[in-house]
Parts: sequence; C-alpha cells; structure tokens
Amino acid sequence: MILIDRHTRSGKGPFEATLRIKPASRVQLLDVRGKLREECGYEFTQHTKSFYISDHTTAGYLDQRLAELFEYDGDGIQDYLQVFQQLFPPGAGYVHDAMHLRTELTEEQRANEPLNADSHLTFVGAGLRNSASYELDGPEPVWFVELDGVHVGGTRHRRTTVVAYDDEEEVARIRLPIKSSPHAIGAQNLHDTELGFIRELEKLIAEYEVSFGRFDVALADEEKDAGLTVNEYEPLLMNYDLREALKNPFRFVARTSRDVGEVLRDPRTIPAKAMNFAQFDALQVLNKVMDTTRLRESRVERIVNRALALPVSHFLRMKRGFSLPVLDRKGDGRGEIGWGTYQSPILVQWRAPTGPTRSLDVRLIRFV
Repeated sequence: MILIDRHTRSGKGPFEATLRIKPASRVQLLDVRGKLREECGYEFTQHTKSFYISDHTTAGYLDQRLAELFEYDGDGIQDYLQVFQQLFPPGAGYVHDAMHLRTELTEEQRANEPLNADSHLTFVGAGLRNSASYELDGPEPVWFVELDGVHVGGTRHRRTTVVAYDDEEEVARIRLPIKSSPHAIGAQNLHDTELGFIRELEKLIAEYEVSFGRFDVALADEEKDAGLTVNEYEPLLMNYDLREALKNPFRFVARTSRDVGEVLRDPRTIPAKAMNFAQFDALQVLNKVMDTTRLRESRVERIVNRALALPVSHFLRMKRGFSLPVLDRKGDGRGEIGWGTYQSPILVQWRAPTGPTRSLDVRLIRFV
C-alpha cells in the first residue's frame, strides 16, 4: 500500500512529495512513480528528472542503469535480488541477530527487534541505493525495493520522498581526504564527527545556499579495493557480519541447512540473466563445470576456495559512489542533508590502501 502523505510545489521550483508505504510481505517491489503519475498527474509528470529517496537501510532503489538492463521489469529485478538472498539467507548465524550481544538495545527492544542482518547484507551486496536519480518520459515504473517489510514483530511503516525537477546544475566540486581504516578488511562510518566528512558537506550547503539538490560522492579513480554504501552502521553488523562476507561471500550459505555444493552445482538456483548482471563470473563458470562433471563432496570446498581467491567485486556488486539528498524540509529555504534515522554513509574496503588516507570526490548539485 502506498499513500501520498503530502506534496508541494513552490512557483516554478521542484515538485516534492512524501509517500508512506506499508508493505504486504517481507520482500516486495512497489511502483512509486506509478502512484505519483496516478495521483498527481501533470503536476508531477511535467518534470522528466526525478530523485527518489529512501529513509531506510533495508529498503531502497536501484540505480537507473541497472533498472534499464532489466527493462524495468519487476520479475527480472526479483531474480537479481534472489542471487543475494541466496548468498545471505535468513537465520545463518549472523552476529547482528544475536540479541543478547546488542547492548545498545533495551530488554523490550531486544524482544521486538527483527532478525534482519540478511536484509542489510543483501542491500549492500546488491548495490541498492538510499537515493537514485531517474530521467524518464514514458510509463516506466520506479521500484521501491523492500527487503524487510514484514517480520515477527509486525509490519514496517516506510517513508520515501520524491523530488521532480526540470534541470540541475553543479555548484561545487571538491576532493576530501578520509583517514583510512586501520583494518585491511572492514567498514568506516563517514558520519563519525572525527572524520569531518559531514561537516564539510554542511559547509557547502550553507555557502551555496542550496535548498533542493544532492551530493554525488565517489571514490577517486585511483582508489582500489573499496566501495561506498549508505546503511546502518551497527558495530556487530559492520565489524563481524559484513567483514565475514567480504572475506568469503559464501560463508553464510554454508551455515544454512542447504549444502553449499548443492547450491553451486544447480544453475537453476541462480537465474542466468541475474547472474550476468550481478557479475558472478567465476561462479557461473563453476556452475557449468560442476553441472557437467561428477565431483566428490570433498572437492567442492577446494574449488570454492580457489574461486574465492578472485576479487570480492566479482561476488558483491559494491558501488564506488552514493548520493545524499539536500532537502528544504522546514520550508524556510534552507537545505539540509535528508537523513533517515539509522542511515550513515559507509566506506567499505577489502584491502588496505597504500597510503594513510583515501580520497573522495564530492559534487554538490542544485535542482532547478
């Protein structure tokens, strides 16, 4: 269910709408653009550019280039997600889901907290975005991808914001050095005040007086073995579960009741079309080999280990950039970064850099 909570348009400026979503199942695709076309008509569709923003860490949007590869087809996108849902199945012994270790939660919160580490890892691994830009002039849908809509404790209440506009302009471009992590494999919370990253972004908003727009943040071209995402920086999730996935993307498959060898031998368990888009090059070859030869179980682990010597980018669709919204939520003409409650920009690396810092390229874009 999608309800339009409010929508506003000031003069000839951008159109803004906030929508409330109540999912009907744990994993679900909902067409936000279709709802706006239906309810707001020309007021929305007169703009061909739009920016879709999720306030959540287990629900978001696909990059338009990836959606185009699937011809905006929901079934194809579901197949793509299935790849990562198999890599990160529910109940695979995630440390994040060990509630007795979640000391930041009260006893009541621990009783109702969903076990959703698999949804977080699927979001990160599949390259889902907290926000995504689209340019469309036809009936194509824009899917809000829900990964954890219904759980034992109840049903989620989601919020998403859409800004539609006519054009955009770059008003600032800077490069920011970020002190690198002391861990070769791990994640850094760019929301950490000691890094100064968010402070620099806020200075740019104030200096250039941007009310509606976005930051495009990307790793510098020379940065290797790293990726960027926006998600929940929960210590157990980042320091244990994500690190384990970076070391061995098949680790959590092995912990479920389904045998790893069975998953790898059966090409039908991972749709071929989705396999190509997810860049599972080595695993696709492995599937063919194991499908045409009778390998003993004792050899399965050895082959898998050899496949895992390849870069992690072959297995996880890590992004090299993300976008952050700039919104005038108070209506006073002053923009601010549009954070969801638990969202943090996160730098992930699976190999230490050669120097003491990593460089991020930042662009501030104004919507007009």
